[in-house]
Amino acid sequence: MNRESKRLDKVVELEEAMQHLRSGMTLMVGGFGGVGNPPSLIQAILDRGIDELTLISNDTAFPDIGVGRLITERRVKKVIASHIGSNPNAGAQMTAGELTVEFSPQGILAERIRAGGVGLAGILSDIGLGTIVEQGKQKVSVGGKEYLLELPLRAEVALIYASKADRFGNLLYDTTGRNFNPLMAMAADITIVEAEQIVETGTLDPETIVTPGVFVDWIVPSGGVNWKWAWE
Repeated sequence: MNRESKRLDKVVELEEAMQHLRSGMTLMVGGFGGVGNPPSLIQAILDRGIDELTLISNDTAFPDIGVGRLITERRVKKVIASHIGSNPNAGAQMTAGELTVEFSPQGILAERIRAGGVGLAGILSDIGLGTIVEQGKQKVSVGGKEYLLELPLRAEVALIYASKADRFGNLLYDTTGRNFNPLMAMAADITIVEAEQIVETGTLDPETIVTPGVFVDWIVPSGGVNWKWAWE
């Protein structure tokens, strides 16, 4: 496949997509409680021994579900998330000093990622003023009111799970699987999509597309999910 073809047809084998992942990198993974995490890509990280990751994710899922497996297998050195309570392994590693955790309220976390995706220098929020949350953060006064400056988040690679993708990378999501995936697709140097279904470019209704293909670099077919039962 020549260079021009790759710009239009981004579907590749898993092995080719995995060439962009390495130990020690910063990684965003979309989803919520494991739902919307890309299972085949996470399995590939485990299979290749990739570790020392800085993980940006809404949460740490469950011990054997989604990104929770990366925590359980001790592949993550730092996590930036809104909560870790559903994965006791994350809590145990944090308490033991084996895992650095940076907490960010869920809405603020989403906005920090969005800021990273659209090129903003940060967002202003009054959440946490007067508490330990403000430690180490710059304060900004606007209109006589004080705010905390929350810095944007970006990653070297974002791993996204989509219910349907065309070959150019236009994406659709399935209900709650949409959580964080669209924002993270914009906020990384390289965006790799695991798609449940891949269709020909031009067959998706433009009015239903959530993530435009311009934000997507590579697409791999999904080998199936292991998280759908988690919330049943």
